[in-house]
Amino acid sequence: MTASAPVTTGSNRVVKPWPALWALVIGFFMILVDTTIVSVANPAIKTALDPDTNNLDNVVWVTSAYLLAYAVPLLVTGRMGDRFGPKNLYLSGLVVFTLASLWCGLSESLGMLIAARAVQGLGAALMTPQTMTVITRLFPPQQRGAAMGLWGATAGVASLVGPIAGGLLVDSWGWEWIFFVNLPVGVIAFIAAWILVPKLERHAHSFDIPGVIVSGVGLFLLVFGLQEGEKMSWDGWVWAMILVGVALLVVFVIMQARTKNEPLVPLGLFRDRNFSVANLAITTVGFTVTSMVVPLMFFIQVARGLDPTQAALLMIPMAVVSGVLAPFAGKLLDRTDPRVLLIPGLLLVAIAIFAYSMTMGVDTPLWVYLIIAGVMGVGQAGMWGPLATTANRNLPRALAGAGSGVYNTTRQIGSVIGSAAIAALMQARLEANLPGASESGFGTSTGAIPPAVAEPFATAMSQTILLPAFVLLIGVVAVCFMQRPSSIPAARS
Repeated sequence: MTASAPVTTGSNRVVKPWPALWALVIGFFMILVDTTIVSVANPAIKTALDPDTNNLDNVVWVTSAYLLAYAVPLLVTGRMGDRFGPKNLYLSGLVVFTLASLWCGLSESLGMLIAARAVQGLGAALMTPQTMTVITRLFPPQQRGAAMGLWGATAGVASLVGPIAGGLLVDSWGWEWIFFVNLPVGVIAFIAAWILVPKLERHAHSFDIPGVIVSGVGLFLLVFGLQEGEKMSWDGWVWAMILVGVALLVVFVIMQARTKNEPLVPLGLFRDRNFSVANLAITTVGFTVTSMVVPLMFFIQVARGLDPTQAALLMIPMAVVSGVLAPFAGKLLDRTDPRVLLIPGLLLVAIAIFAYSMTMGVDTPLWVYLIIAGVMGVGQAGMWGPLATTANRNLPRALAGAGSGVYNTTRQIGSVIGSAAIAALMQARLEANLPGASESGFGTSTGAIPPAVAEPFATAMSQTILLPAFVLLIGVVAVCFMQRPSSIPAARS
């Protein structure tokens, strides 16, 4: 790791940035794992808690409720970290998240599990912005690339370790243990953060409560409409809900521009081109990473008949390659134009998803998926950390919380919309390729399916996974418009 000089906090306590960051990474890793760990457990949860219905939409709400409750508060929790201290907000969120994990594991109905996941999401919303705030406030701009390399490695590996850990836990002890495992991790994370994370200087902020309400209601209406549209046959009221949600989000932006008090989102942040572009790109990344895993796991487990552990093992090359390369990508980013890493990184991930779509058949050798996973791992190493670093490199420290809140909000908005959109598309493609699938229940529970329907089921999943691939291509185009940050010297000719 790149050396970083000790920092003197507002209490005149000298701290070393790296141990503080490592302490926060433990909890950050845990909450990001919970974004994807449920994808492997979805068939088992469906069988245990929702065996009497044939729609996939119900069980997908276990993920969507978490992501929705995670996304909505992020704008204000970033500001709360500035006002009350990143350490205090992080520890409070960690307690909420850990206790909600216990509630999830003890749930006896799908409705109870969805409610517990929503509370989990609130805890995650308190924690996440504080990790980036600490990086921005403890590390100087020329060293943030290495620090964000660790942050990016954590985000990338967590999104891949989730399915692996989920498969092992579901097969060994049952779906409940994907939540129970958070209890010891939460305790360790709390102790480490209490000891190693400093109390940083606070900045007074007012809170735009009307903005919080309008943005939250708008996002909820949009996502709920997308989530339930297919099941409700896209009735007029569904479209009305989606349009009202979009309208409220537009109103929110107008409110932020016209407020005379301190806005929830300082629109001046977007005058920095790299911040704006990075937020657009991370939205596509959140959409892609969350949505691609769902049809992939259903294909592997239902069409190919692998158990959760076997399915998860196919993801190992992603986790290993991304985890090894991400810190090196972070160090390189401190010395080079971010586009050098971001364009090939995002493009490789998109290419890997297209490769999954082209090879999702019942006769494809499983080793093919290991190769595709390795290619995706290379791409992810040049995606997470470089995007986060570029977004926050030029932000003043007083706006670190606001910038972190906006960045994480856009990422989660992408994840929420991706989760909702993929559920609707999966159901639609199943009906197109397997007429009457909703009534027959094919693909909505664990267990082997007849060979005659395995191929059309696989076709439906291969068509569905194209959506996140095309969305990520938007991110590739966006990062082409980034600029070399002023803190990085121009290359000599």
